[in-house]
Amino acid sequence: MKFLALLVAIVPAVSAASWTATPFNPHSVPLAVRSPYLSVWLPQGEGTALNGAWPTFWTGSILGWAGYVKVDGTAYIFLGAPSGVDGTRKAVQKSVSFTSTQSQFVLTADRVDITVTFLSPIEPKDLVKQSLPFSYMSVSAQANDGRSHSVQVYTDITGEWVTGDNSLIANWTTSTADDVIIHQAQLLNQSIFSEASDHIQYGSAYLASSSKGATYQTGPDAIVRQQFVSKGKLANTKDTNFRAVSDNWPVFGIAHDIGSVSSSASKPVVFAVGNARDPAIQYITAGGVLQERSSYFWTSYSSVASALSAFVGDYSAAVTRAKTFDDKVHKDASKISSDYAGIVALSLRQAFGATELTVSKTSSGYNASDVLMFMKEISSDGNMNTVDVIFPAYPAFLYTNPEFAKYLLLPLFEYQASGQYPNKWAVHDMGASYPKALGHNDGKDEPMPLEESGNMLIMTLAYTQKTGNKDLITRYSALLDQWTQFLVDEALIPASQISTDDFAGSLVNQTNLAIKGIIGIRAQAEIESLLGNTNSSSNYSSIASDYVEQWQDLALSSDKTHLTLSYGNDSSWGLAYNLYADKLLGFNLFPQSIYDLQAKWYESLKESDFGIPLDTRHTYTKSDWQIYTAAMLESTSESLRDKLISGVYHYASSAIVSNTEPFGDWYETTNGIYHAFRSRPVVGGHLALLTL
Repeated sequence: MKFLALLVAIVPAVSAASWTATPFNPHSVPLAVRSPYLSVWLPQGEGTALNGAWPTFWTGSILGWAGYVKVDGTAYIFLGAPSGVDGTRKAVQKSVSFTSTQSQFVLTADRVDITVTFLSPIEPKDLVKQSLPFSYMSVSAQANDGRSHSVQVYTDITGEWVTGDNSLIANWTTSTADDVIIHQAQLLNQSIFSEASDHIQYGSAYLASSSKGATYQTGPDAIVRQQFVSKGKLANTKDTNFRAVSDNWPVFGIAHDIGSVSSSASKPVVFAVGNARDPAIQYITAGGVLQERSSYFWTSYSSVASALSAFVGDYSAAVTRAKTFDDKVHKDASKISSDYAGIVALSLRQAFGATELTVSKTSSGYNASDVLMFMKEISSDGNMNTVDVIFPAYPAFLYTNPEFAKYLLLPLFEYQASGQYPNKWAVHDMGASYPKALGHNDGKDEPMPLEESGNMLIMTLAYTQKTGNKDLITRYSALLDQWTQFLVDEALIPASQISTDDFAGSLVNQTNLAIKGIIGIRAQAEIESLLGNTNSSSNYSSIASDYVEQWQDLALSSDKTHLTLSYGNDSSWGLAYNLYADKLLGFNLFPQSIYDLQAKWYESLKESDFGIPLDTRHTYTKSDWQIYTAAMLESTSESLRDKLISGVYHYASSAIVSNTEPFGDWYETTNGIYHAFRSRPVVGGHLALLTL
């Protein structure tokens, strides 16, 4: 298959299970990951076949998605864990592989091998395509005995796709217009902008496929699936007994007759799944006016059905674009190492899967020039556009298309420029609960004043440097200067406060936090220079340089062997990952001697297969900050860079029974077991080495 072409340089790893895994068997395999509400995974632990468990939402709750293939009259399960159907066997998984956009499984159904490919496109050059909340599953078949065989394929999704509360009543429709079968399901009583257990409670879930050679059926799970297993096709009937999701489990099925299959792979049967809603986001604007924003794809389509039909028809071209994208990512990351390429490949869908591109709507239609991107702080607290979550995720967007970075920052700039946020430092987030970007007019957002002010200055300059576009620094120069003045007052001697690692608790005189604040001041010096403000630039540059000199006296241990976690505590240390920004922005503000001693210190620490602890308060670490540290020290010590990367790789590829989460970024270095975080966009930070 073309999908596997870029993987030939990697030696497949043998998983804890009986199949081969390339580049490795992750904690959870991404299946359909496009948005905070289309996020479908296959949990692994020590290894789970595609037909060994139900797919799940990122939270771990089941999303019923079943698949059968019939070979010469015998039915085999290839997807999910359906029961209550007579006359079935289980296909045997031979392999699993993944790239940045695709996950592929090969299973054997007796005399036929089937290849199941899940494609969640990443479309950096096309905002319409990137904003489509749909994902593909394709199935092809190939005889493994040199003979011809009759093959049919079936899939369905359940009502679990529309809610986080299965006691609620759903309804559904099926259409067959424009040569596409579309099942659409939704809650009977919609609750706009609301979630239940992180599932959205309005909008609709979709399953679609070409109607050519296809049949469909809706109804109780056992009845619809038994129809396919017994007949090899569906009855083209519609269940109109709308009911609770858990009441006889309504499913929405589509079947295709592939026909006679020989030793050449059949043309893939393409299915699309999705979750769409309109409006998508509630957003506070000037004067407290709440604006309803829509997904960007509405600028090109008049209905979800037309967008979904186009998506189904675009599969072949989408695969070509995905291969080009995957090849580039793999080539770039492999220049670092094969371990690094595997980490990056697993990270990209997750990073983009927390985001949505939106536009506003006027009386004359959708405003394609008013683009805002929103990010959900998945699993940690559900905030919107959390600044210290965007910051670690930022490399993924700088690498793929820096304009995404601008679209993420704009809501934060627009809100604070409106004068509604009362504090003099940068806001923590755009809203306490996705998808409601209501701001914090009371100023009582989570208090990370130094963290967020430094982050905003660093990210704004990084975008400007990558694009040459001065729009942000011109429009929001007053805000940027306001935050810088706050840093001048607070950065060198940080008061007791939390940083982005808020789970570790507050701390006074944080060495790493001071680094961020000082780099933020230096970033503003560069911004002022770009704006032609020579005097202001010189002033901020001098302050930053002076602070670095003072900071060294405060931050170094008394024996000058390492940076402390907090000033004066010689026995403490931590990952000084904020120095990455010094490299990203090309300042070299901090002397090479600091990088040299930190590299030597980290290399002297007791070996762990899973990397270096975040700091001396605990034995846990963060995968994103380890890669940031690897990036900042790359030019100092490639061996340490590789050691840090290998620690993250070993964790990501470890077959541990409790590790079933979508790439958790917070984990124990003592045993490789993940902590509470899962599926967070901060894994975009794993691309840090690709941004330097």
